[in-house]
This record gives sequence, C-alpha cells and structure tokens, in this order.
Amino acid sequence: MKKYFVMVCLWAFVAQSQAKSDGRQIDQILHDLFGQAGPGGAALVVKDGKTIYRKAFGMANLELNVKMTPEHIFRVGSITKQFTAVAILQLVEAGKIDLDADITEYIKDYPTHGHHISIKHLLNHTSGIKSYTGMSKWDHEVHKKDFTPSALIDFFKNEPMDFAPGEQFKYNNSGYILLGHIIELVSGESYADYIENHIFKPLNMNHSSYGSTSKIINNRAYGYAQADGEYKNADFLSMTQPYAAGSLLSTVDDIHTWYKAIMADQVISQESRAMAHQMGVLNNGEKIGYGFGWNIGNLQGSPMIEHGGGINGFLTASLILPQENVFVAVFSNCMCNYPGDAVNEIAAIVIDKPFAFEKISLDEALLQSYQGVYEITPDNTRIITFDEGKLFSMRTGGAKYEIHPFAKDQFFFEDSILSLIFNRNEAGEIQSVTMKSTGQDQTWIKTDKPIPSVNAIEMDPTILAKYVGKYELAPEFHINLFITDGVMYAQATGQQKNELVATAMNQFTLKNTDIKLTINMDNANQVEGLTLHQNGHHEAKKVE
Repeated sequence: MKKYFVMVCLWAFVAQSQAKSDGRQIDQILHDLFGQAGPGGAALVVKDGKTIYRKAFGMANLELNVKMTPEHIFRVGSITKQFTAVAILQLVEAGKIDLDADITEYIKDYPTHGHHISIKHLLNHTSGIKSYTGMSKWDHEVHKKDFTPSALIDFFKNEPMDFAPGEQFKYNNSGYILLGHIIELVSGESYADYIENHIFKPLNMNHSSYGSTSKIINNRAYGYAQADGEYKNADFLSMTQPYAAGSLLSTVDDIHTWYKAIMADQVISQESRAMAHQMGVLNNGEKIGYGFGWNIGNLQGSPMIEHGGGINGFLTASLILPQENVFVAVFSNCMCNYPGDAVNEIAAIVIDKPFAFEKISLDEALLQSYQGVYEITPDNTRIITFDEGKLFSMRTGGAKYEIHPFAKDQFFFEDSILSLIFNRNEAGEIQSVTMKSTGQDQTWIKTDKPIPSVNAIEMDPTILAKYVGKYELAPEFHINLFITDGVMYAQATGQQKNELVATAMNQFTLKNTDIKLTINMDNANQVEGLTLHQNGHHEAKKVE
C-alpha cells in the first residue's frame, strides 16, 4: 500500500513538473508573439477536458490603457466558416438542403456559366467562383458600405469563373457568402438569427454574436494594425460584408465550447461531422487539405482539425487534436501578430512532440548535390540553390530562404515549423523533395531544368520616380514603393523592405524572390496601380 501511495505521489509530481515546464514554454512563445506594451491577445489550452493554460497578453485598448484579459471578445474572422458549414449540415439533416444540388436550386438567378456548382463545391472552396475579397473593385471606399446578402452577391456574381468546379482548390470568401444566403432562404431566418438560435443559445455561447460596428458589446477588444512601425486603429469595414464568411465575434472560451460540442456530436450527427472533417477530393481524385469549414491536416503526425481567421484589426487561430483530445486557441487584436505558428508550437509541446530542430554541419559537396529545380507542375516549383556555403530554397511566388540541416537529407527553415526532406532512389540518387507541414505533405520531383536567373536592366531615375507611391492591395494592406540612395524598394504592410530589380520598363522582381510586380499605366501614361504576381495575379490601386 505504501509503495502504491509513493508511486501515485511520484506520478503526480512528474505530471505537475511537466505541466509547469509546458507552461513556461507556452509563456515564452506568447511573450515573443505579443509582448506587453502593444496590442495583445488571449490564449486557451485544454487537454482531456482540463484547462492547462489560460492567459492574456498586451492591451485590449491602447488609448484607454485597458489590459487584455482572457474574457475579451474578438472578431474571429474566417473561423466563422465553421459555423456556416455546420448550419448547412443542420439543414441537410432537416431535409431542406441537398449537398449535391446545384446552387440554382436555391438561388434561382445565379449565373453558373454552364457549370454544375454544388453546395459541396462552395463548402470546400472548389467552386471556381471569383472571391470578392480578391477583386480590385473591392476597395477602401466599398468597405464602408452596407450590403444586403443579395446586393453582396450581385457584387461578384457576374465575374468570370477562375476554373471549372472541382478542378482546383482556391480559398474563396464568395462561396461562403452564397452559403449564408442559402441558409436564410431555406430556414426563413436571417443568418445572424439562425446562428444565434440554433448554435449560440443551445450551447450557452453567451459571449458570441454576429458582429456589429454600432452595438455596445461589453468586453470587446479594439482592433489595430501597424504601419511604419506604429500602431493605428484598424480601418473601418462594414460587418455586412464578411457576413457568413467572417463576421462572428467570440472568445477563446466560447470557441472551446464550440469545438467540444462539435466533437461530442451535440450540434450535428456523427455522420455529418465525419463529412465536415474529411478532406475534399478534386475531379482528378487528388485530395485537398480542406473539409467543410475546417482545414484537415496533421501536427507532427497527429491528426489535426483547425482554422484561423483574419479580418480588419484581428487575427485568430484554433485547432483540435482528436486523438490526444487537445484544444488550443490564440486570438490577437492586431493584424501585426499572426498566431497560427504559435498555436501549432503550443499544441506540439502539449502532446510532447515539440518542433525541436538542432542544426548540424554537412560538407559542401553534399550541400551542392541538393541543387536543382524541383517540380509538381510547371507553375509549382521549388528551386534549391547553393551560395557561399549555404543552401537556399525558393518556391514559385515566394522568397528565398536559407535552410539548415538537422540530419543528412533533412533541413529546416529558421523560426518555422516547416522542414524539407530530400528523397533518394535505391541507387542513392536524389529524386524529389518533400515539404513536411501541418497540412498535407507536398513532394516536388527533381527535374533536369537549369536554375533560372534574373536579367536585370538599368532604369532611368525619372521613370523610377513616377512609380513611387502607396498601392492598396487589400483592406489594411498596402505596398509602398520608394527610392533610397537610387535604389527602388517595395515594402508591404508590417513587412521588411525588399529591393526591386528591374527586368523591363514597368516590370520588377523582388530581389531573392520569385515575386514579381508590374506597374500599370492609364491612357494618359500615368501610373494607376500595380499587379502583384504571387500565387496568382493581384491588382493594387495607387492611393497616394
């Protein structure tokens, strides 16, 4: 009996020590993310139903000097999509919606351009419909306007399709606007009322609601952005516009209540939950890392279900590890503090699978052997280069990053949870490289293509001077072009400046990246905007 008692006490002591160690590591991650003087955030970690970490950092209101607390309410942005998807599944269970039906069964006049666009296509971002938040006409002035759901749909419905339904995955806010409107049409309730009556109230999520810019909401945190090293109040956005794609407010505690209810099948059936948490499949059979309203992936090999959000003044991240019964959420009230990596790092610590890479040395001949152009498709490449004893990786549309070896054929990115693994055939030759991440692993096949180079040209300083200015790419996000000591630079909101290399009179490449800019002129040969070529083509209007 005494021996048993001693063993129990020892186990309890070890568990308590481990919890304290985890807490210190989590503290460090969040202190590094938020600090104390600026905007902050709230964090919640729950394991096996027990709260093991719940803290707040920084300020909820800078002007009034109000400190953040775990009880503060945030705009959760695209975490809203989980609620929209579940509302759709509730209506499927009620026999009011068919997931395979064409959307014109519900929105009669929607132009499908001859395609069959199903409810499923909307749920998993494979519809090909143009996302309104990526349209150049969705500018700063439009953000201030109130829209009805029908008017918001009219804003984008006549745009050309990006691709045929089911051919690609492309994250799409327009799809969730359509889903919100369909909820209203078949239920007879407004979207806000439906979510309140069928989700928030039944689950006692008393600190969650549809967002409002006029209503008094106790404990609401203020939203901020950062520009030129200084904090500012987030730009105004009518909450009629994010609608069913991103307009909800909540707390870290309420979101935990939500996840817990979902996993316990208290909101939808087990069969519906399985559909929501299953990877979608493209027409060619390829799986995508998205279900219905959730990203589906893994954390150090453990199955993971997660989603984050970004909306004027706020960034959020949340996840659950079903096998280990671990929930983590971190919400931020500034567009400058991205919590996604922190959530992943915290969860990895809690399940004792921390992201811990220790750099080793490899001889230069081995490092050079990894060089090459690796390809999934011609538009999706990863270029590995060797320079002055270091190895670098650059993906299509991305920047050039140094990668560090932690074993032969295994490399990691600094301050990241991502790693690259080089794969060899039986003869020991490098065949491919695999990116290990929290989503689906991706593998690029090694090709015989030469490593591309940038052909720079000299530019007339008077022409460069015409391009200087501020270009709005999205709400709260600008690209500034400026000249210092005769060199043109680009600097995006909250990011470091990058030197521009001219490749044509109006075309530039960001140095050490595969990111390109085209300056656009009007009929009077005046600069009207630019196009950012990075994972697609994104228009930015010149505003200053």
